[in-house]
Amino acid sequence: MAAAVDEAKSKGNAAFAAGNFTDAVRHFTEAINLSPNNHVLYSNRSAAYASLSKFSEALIDAEKTVELKPDWSKGYSRVGAAYLGLNNYNDAVLAYRKGLKIDPNNEVLKSGLSDAQSGQGRGRGRGPSSSFGDAFSGPEMWAKLTSDPRTRTYLQQPDFVRMMQDIQKNPNNLDFYMKDQRVMQAFGVLLGMKWDTRTSEGGVKMPGGSPERKRRAESEPVKEEKRAGYKAQPVPQPEPVEVSEEEKELKERKVLALKEKEAGNAAYKKKDFENAVQLYTKAIELDDADISFLTNRAAVFLEMGKYEDCMKDCDKAVQRGRELRSDYKMIARALTRKGTALVKMAKISKDYEPAIETFQKALTEHRNPETLKKLNEAEKAKKELEQQEYFDPQVADEEREKGNQFFKEQKYPEAVSRYTESLRRNPKDPRTYSNRAACYTKLGALPEGLKDAEKCIELDPTFAKGYTRKGAVQFFMKEFEKAMETYQAGLKYDPQNQELLDGVRRCVEQMKKTSRGDLTPEELKERQAKGMQDPEIQNILTDPVMGQVLADFQENPKSAQKHMKNPLVMNKIKKLISAGILQVK
Repeated sequence: MAAAVDEAKSKGNAAFAAGNFTDAVRHFTEAINLSPNNHVLYSNRSAAYASLSKFSEALIDAEKTVELKPDWSKGYSRVGAAYLGLNNYNDAVLAYRKGLKIDPNNEVLKSGLSDAQSGQGRGRGRGPSSSFGDAFSGPEMWAKLTSDPRTRTYLQQPDFVRMMQDIQKNPNNLDFYMKDQRVMQAFGVLLGMKWDTRTSEGGVKMPGGSPERKRRAESEPVKEEKRAGYKAQPVPQPEPVEVSEEEKELKERKVLALKEKEAGNAAYKKKDFENAVQLYTKAIELDDADISFLTNRAAVFLEMGKYEDCMKDCDKAVQRGRELRSDYKMIARALTRKGTALVKMAKISKDYEPAIETFQKALTEHRNPETLKKLNEAEKAKKELEQQEYFDPQVADEEREKGNQFFKEQKYPEAVSRYTESLRRNPKDPRTYSNRAACYTKLGALPEGLKDAEKCIELDPTFAKGYTRKGAVQFFMKEFEKAMETYQAGLKYDPQNQELLDGVRRCVEQMKKTSRGDLTPEELKERQAKGMQDPEIQNILTDPVMGQVLADFQENPKSAQKHMKNPLVMNKIKKLISAGILQVK
């Protein structure tokens, strides 16, 4: 909590120093919400409000400062400044005097008291002719000129400052400076007016200025430094916010912590891990508000194989990061590092579960490709270990026999269930894939059956059953050309296998039937629709060479005879005939 207050306060100080008073108010308000009894925060926000000319708000915060810390002279300075801004000179005098009782030598209080007393005098001696005098009274004049971009730069020019101080002491002296465009621009800002400060002759256009006074201003320029009784005053600026000794010390500690971190990084690169741990530890002790020190030390522990220490640092980094509202990427980094340590410690499949969960949490903070890769690797490793832990060839055989019995009883769903359990126990048995493919075929789940048959062939390319299963699925899918190729591939390993030979015979019969056009219109339409979905058929039909060949068959018989001598062309024509796209009459 204290670190969050300090962080918000530091941001407010920085914004105030940069002249961003609205941001300063916001940051100080955030700090006050976290620490509502901190008198320095109310004092700082009062100064920010006063710089924005929000003197009512400044007064409320100033009075709260005095309430919390009645023996602090700075609070009375804030109260007096707020009353001055509100033109309440009597209360301002009282506030400054109270502050001087606590700190009689305080120059800020003395200066404020002088301004307040001058304001009282102007209020008593003001006549009807000084209607513009209020615009130049009190410190609010300087606040307005500072906040307006048109006049802010003028305050850096000593001659302008002297003229404004002279006018503030006696508003009637404005007539002597009307020729100066900067003064007139400032006058417009103070009155909240906009006008053209140039006449057609290059002079100053100002309502209420007499011709005699204009001529006097043109013919007798005033030399301020020689005016009787004139005394130059320093440029009033918004009173700076309070920076405590604790803040100064905190900044120094942060600088030292960063130096220790850089030294730790250098040691880590040299693989001097023991020294790196010591350096990162020093950085953490100096500044616990930067969680990168923790994540860096965790990385060192990870390299050293000290996984428990690594995870402790990662947990601290996540907890501290949430308290400080750190960058979500930093929190994700800590979680990823913890997940990596959990993976390193994993011995059984269940050990991967907390690692996977940690990686998933990291991805919710920040979707980093490296973290996603680690998650996928952990899930894959868990699955492989599960299979190894579950592997039992004896139980697999028992489950396969149960499946065979259900198959004989034509209880195909039950058979699929037993074959699946058998494959979990032994995923390398081609016989089980073959048997389950037969079940899927009976159930009409042809894509699943085809997949199992292909897996069976992959595990044992010499196992004839795999080819008969695959060929049967393709036959039922009416892909006779493909089924023929599958049966012929199986015959290479078992030339006398009757199932394979019968499969070839059935495919030949269907292909002849298609080529003779002995199909019903419904069968032909179905065959053509299925053929058009086949990528191989689509490639043949979109091939320009085959397009010319098909055109020659219809229009140029002599050229067609030449094409028939090309085995590649004839093979493609056979495929089109088998798919029902071409018919031979």
